[in-house]
Amino acid sequence: MSDKLFQVVKPGLMTTIQDLGRTGYQEYGVVVAGAMDDYALQIANLLVGNSRGEAALEVTMMGPTLKVMKDAVIAITGGNLSPRVNGQPVAMWKSIAVKEGQLIEFGQPLEGIRAYISVAGGFGLPEVMGSKSTYLKAKIGGLNGRALEKEDVLYAGGDTQAVIGRSLHYDEIPKYKKELTVRVILGPHQDAFTEESIQTFLHSAYEITQQSDRMGYRLKGPELTHKTTADIISEAIPLGGIQVPANGQPIILMADRQTTGGYTRIATVISVDLPLLAQAVPGTVIRFEEISMNEAHEINRRKEKLLGILEKII
Repeated sequence: MSDKLFQVVKPGLMTTIQDLGRTGYQEYGVVVAGAMDDYALQIANLLVGNSRGEAALEVTMMGPTLKVMKDAVIAITGGNLSPRVNGQPVAMWKSIAVKEGQLIEFGQPLEGIRAYISVAGGFGLPEVMGSKSTYLKAKIGGLNGRALEKEDVLYAGGDTQAVIGRSLHYDEIPKYKKELTVRVILGPHQDAFTEESIQTFLHSAYEITQQSDRMGYRLKGPELTHKTTADIISEAIPLGGIQVPANGQPIILMADRQTTGGYTRIATVISVDLPLLAQAVPGTVIRFEEISMNEAHEINRRKEKLLGILEKII
């Protein structure tokens, strides 16, 4: 068996194992899951010398306390939840060494809601349908299909040539704000809405409510009106799809979304903006900006080019 890496002293609010998700199985009803903030996950892995899609810990709001059982190199990215090692603040978006016996802890959330902890070599966990991601409702992936609990032990995945002190340039570190402009592509069901509702959607502010989680963000704002009904024949749902049920309040579908849905979708959030959305806390104000499919593809190409460059140089 691999070496013991971390022991969970306190599990935090919700700490799970996530990678880039369980793709290719939605037609069989298997949810993708995966990291809510895929940018932070990929950067965390690159900083410690892993492949971009290796599994890491996704920490939500209130972080865990982990006892280090073996010397390791880690990186913490995403939301700033005041990470500390043995009581001392540590840098984020940078690879750092942790020593056997030390404690990795978190304090007050300062910016964002989800942090990611990668470790050089990854975690020694089995893949389920090609992914280590935890999907809580089906109890699959991660550590026994659940969030971390007190006394859990995480094992090292393997060795890698980790470099201590690798960091991301300040300009590439996201800024998590309480007001967001999220770019969307209208459709596929915009014809189901009145023209007035489409303009309302694009020119109004919506607030993320407390009824939001990894499955979806329920929004509160001006009501959107359907021409006839909110219901459609159930069809596949993309990440970032914005459903509008009969009450006229949008729901943005996130990592743990169901595979199909029977409500009209007024728009889809572009993939590059989803990481910022993933870090938004309840009460965050969102405005939507329409862009074209070609613009979305170009923005995504720039993101992939950046990640490709970082893969080679950090």
